[in-house]
Amino acid sequence: MRASHGVLTLTIGLSLALEVPVATVQAQPLAQGQAVTMVVPMAPGGGVDAIGRLMAEKLQERLKQSVVVENRTGAGGIVGTDSVARSAPDGRTLLLIESSATISRWLNKGVPFDVTRDFVPIARLATSPLVLYAHSSVEANDVKELIELAKTNDLSAATPGFGSPHHLAHLMLNIGAEIAITDIPYRGTGAGLADFLPGRVPLMWATPVALSASVEAGKVKALGVASAQRAAALPQVPTIAENAVPGFNVEIWFGVAAPAKMPLEIVARYAKEIEAILKRADVKQRLDKLGFELAFADSTQFREVIADDDARYGAAIKAAGIVPK
Repeated sequence: MRASHGVLTLTIGLSLALEVPVATVQAQPLAQGQAVTMVVPMAPGGGVDAIGRLMAEKLQERLKQSVVVENRTGAGGIVGTDSVARSAPDGRTLLLIESSATISRWLNKGVPFDVTRDFVPIARLATSPLVLYAHSSVEANDVKELIELAKTNDLSAATPGFGSPHHLAHLMLNIGAEIAITDIPYRGTGAGLADFLPGRVPLMWATPVALSASVEAGKVKALGVASAQRAAALPQVPTIAENAVPGFNVEIWFGVAAPAKMPLEIVARYAKEIEAILKRADVKQRLDKLGFELAFADSTQFREVIADDDARYGAAIKAAGIVPK
């Protein structure tokens, strides 16, 4: 393997490539002399940006070469995500991909990429539990009770925008429970909290880190967790699947991907480094503070997660009668 004019060239013959152990291939260094760019498709300062910068920092330490973060924003993450799909598959451009990438094409016309075709998943990094919260004035203590309340009362829930996993969870609860809670989309979680905390909007979809203090103070109630497993931060709160809607599962995840056709040797090397990074105690501590739960998955496992979410979410959005805008 050699680097020439910034292009990584593999000098392994076909017959030899079939016999080389994976561990040997993983040990090969990436070409030196050029920076690796970690594209974060969201603005600086949020959780997506924070986890992208953490991964860039630790990859730079392990690879002994520059790894820089570039925030390419626009269209709810579509612009930055598509820019990576169009990049050269040479290992020099990585994407901090998150779960809304599996929702985009089902809600927006003209999305230029197919998340299952145009990327090679490298590794899932972490997840963030999504929880349905109620203001303390709401006469329901779990999602099962909320469903009964919604059948006879007009209720609304705040979400941080059209096309977010929160919005999708809201749609799937309405469909699965055959209710009609009104979705009120805000421009971000902060804007939604401004109406939810005073009780002007009775319900809200959010992560534990956003409302942990309010739950402890008794101002809001955590009714149910949207993912398949209970949240480590809220072990006493049942999942929506176990309490009210069997099979319900909407999870926010974060991972690293690259343009399709990137050599598998490079994919394996990055996955190996990321797995080692996630085993560090200081990394776990930083993720904990951000409200993320470690959830490493290798390239094959991560590909299955993406494909499953893409199919399930597409079916749910179609069932809701939503036509891409």
